[in-house]
Amino acid sequence: MTDLLKQDIRTWIEQLRSGDVRALARAISMVENRAPGWSDLLKTLFQHSGKARVLGLTGPPGAGKSTLVDQLARFYRKEKHTVGIIAVDPTSPYTGGAILGDRIRMQEHFSDPGIYIRSMATRGSLGGLARTTADVTTVLDASGRDLIMIETVGVGQDEVDIVRLADVTVLILVPGMGDDVQTIKAGIMEIADIFVINKSDRDGAEHVEHEIRALQSLAMRHDGWTPPIVKTIASQGVGIEELAGAIADYEAYLQKGNLALNKSVENWQERLVEMLRDALLDKARTQLDNGKLARLAGEVAEHKRDPYTLVEEIAANLGKRWFQIDHLGIAVKSLAAAKSIYEKLGLSVSPEETVEQEQVRLVMVPVGESRLELLEATSEDSTIAKFIAKRGEGLHHVCLRVPDLPSAVARLKKDGVRLVSEEMKIGAGGHRYVFVHPSSTGGVLLELVEA
Repeated sequence: MTDLLKQDIRTWIEQLRSGDVRALARAISMVENRAPGWSDLLKTLFQHSGKARVLGLTGPPGAGKSTLVDQLARFYRKEKHTVGIIAVDPTSPYTGGAILGDRIRMQEHFSDPGIYIRSMATRGSLGGLARTTADVTTVLDASGRDLIMIETVGVGQDEVDIVRLADVTVLILVPGMGDDVQTIKAGIMEIADIFVINKSDRDGAEHVEHEIRALQSLAMRHDGWTPPIVKTIASQGVGIEELAGAIADYEAYLQKGNLALNKSVENWQERLVEMLRDALLDKARTQLDNGKLARLAGEVAEHKRDPYTLVEEIAANLGKRWFQIDHLGIAVKSLAAAKSIYEKLGLSVSPEETVEQEQVRLVMVPVGESRLELLEATSEDSTIAKFIAKRGEGLHHVCLRVPDLPSAVARLKKDGVRLVSEEMKIGAGGHRYVFVHPSSTGGVLLELVEA
């Protein structure tokens, strides 16, 4: 990160933490869209986070999540708490953005500087959250918000990601929506720290409560907490104070015996694995751009390669640094004499190999993450023999390792870079390679080899 970028981010964060809503909105957009510098911004913001309480609200569609969030925001603002709301919505098939839905009813809060509301599109993510919800939560946390409420998209059975992000997870149910038992059992029963039966003035509210208590009697949570059941009528503001009290009770319970820390450690274990998976996937996509993925898919479809070996190779290559120096090519008169020097230094030397089209015999000497390539001419007409005759022994070329040679060659040709030959040849170890003419590289013969 450049000094100028560091200064810009410091200024930006000062504005964000001082309550500048525009700076906050711009930071969230940068993180959500993965704009250049998003990672540096989050790295700096993280040290200011960890103070906000994160409340997750989930449940099936029509349960009244948005109305409940609206009422809780009112309650906490009366208590003089600043609030951030992240409302995760389905993705619009036309714009790719969030379908705002019930966010309209929260419009009256937009004039309140103590409440910040952000709608996020799932953009294909499952589990009820968007891919960047956790990062946006970090931005809101670092901005100084006392409470952050996250409302999941409401897709039903897969709303389990929220438990890895929220300090308190509230599961909202409503009577009269079909098979209540199945609604509760199917994947989200276990994540609730608090149950809310909203629209409890409807017939069937008692039945839902009995089903919850029956299921609670079948299994005990590992932390010993028994989730309370709160009845609300969110549209009328009924039960909101009781719900806030239940949230406070669970937060107090978590302070006993390091339960809050233990829960945070468990959550971060899951999130780190998820972040690592995303980072590796992004890296793999970067390496497979410019049509390489389509080419590999074609080879698999034609049964020229098996997908299992291919995926293993891609995964293995993720740990390698691309566009690093693969080797330095050194022209020598005697391969045997040159080898002995490096062997005396305790370095290993590969078996000799002959590359017929270049009329050379060579060995590789690994040094750290790169190698030295010792080249001896097998013919007086070879490039190496002519090089030694003109300049003597010494450095002949620099070789860079690239992930996709055809793409690299195409880019160079497009930019007018001169190649010694546009033909990609097979060299030592079976790797494809080309040479870039010294006239385009400041007098250095540059070899590109495909990893």
